[in-house]
Amino acid sequence: CGMDQRLVAPSSNLVAIAERMATVKHKILVLSGKGGVGKSTFSAQLSFALAEMDHQVGLLDIDICGPSIPKMLGLEGQDIHQSNLGWSPIYVESNLGVMSIGFMLPNPDDAVIWRGPRKNGLIKQFLKDVDWGEIDYLVVDAPPGTSDEHISIVQYLQATEVDGAIIVTTPQQVSLIDVRKEINFCKKVGVPVLGVVENMSGLRQAFTDLKFVKPGLAGEIDATEWAMNYIKEKAPELLSVVACSEVFDSSKGGAEKMCHEMGVPFLGKVPMDPQLCKAAEEGRSCFADQRCSASAPALKSIIDKLIKTK
Repeated sequence: CGMDQRLVAPSSNLVAIAERMATVKHKILVLSGKGGVGKSTFSAQLSFALAEMDHQVGLLDIDICGPSIPKMLGLEGQDIHQSNLGWSPIYVESNLGVMSIGFMLPNPDDAVIWRGPRKNGLIKQFLKDVDWGEIDYLVVDAPPGTSDEHISIVQYLQATEVDGAIIVTTPQQVSLIDVRKEINFCKKVGVPVLGVVENMSGLRQAFTDLKFVKPGLAGEIDATEWAMNYIKEKAPELLSVVACSEVFDSSKGGAEKMCHEMGVPFLGKVPMDPQLCKAAEEGRSCFADQRCSASAPALKSIIDKLIKTK
């Protein structure tokens, strides 16, 4: 079905949004067919990477009911300030500003129980009233699926030349089924698909970070210390090995095969990396040090490909 005509923004709003967005060179939506695939983690790390390339970056979180971006950027507890130019983003660095409903909640545990029109109103206000200034990239982190928020963001930005959408998935068929719907949504509303990222594409972990247990009748016993001492003595060369495991079934080709079938670009795979999960929990860039040795190079390759395409 086409867009719900009841949600079409009045032309005065579209003009105000177009004027505000005139100072934003590139607008990128980050979408996912289902929740829990790492879309917000990707949005956060994409924003960190663009900022570290000396671009001026804005990150807009329109996941009204589940705003995780403040935590993933290390900005929990911050408050929005207003000026005569509009709402001021919260800045991680001088060239990386963030806006989210998470900054407006008096208690981070509060549930946002809103119907569609109220969500649409806040998205419109974000686009009209946030003073990003002159920026190179606006990354929009959307909720999963193809709901009110997606229709709204597309309609409100329709006159401002959205560059396109990046769709994040895992290799599972249950995720890829929903990604197909997301791709078809983008085609119907005229948003180019910049590409698909396959996240959690197998576990990669330094052998020395593994934990070992001995199962027994009384339960599991931690055998990590024993195992590591044994390996150091008997097979020290294993200490430099990276352990890999296919966590999800990708026997049917995963996202790469689906992209080929649907005629959209495949941007690459990001392995499941416990160090990336830790960086996201701590609100920091995975590129700032060498700890995310499995995921950071994969993310960097995807982002370089994206920038080159743009």
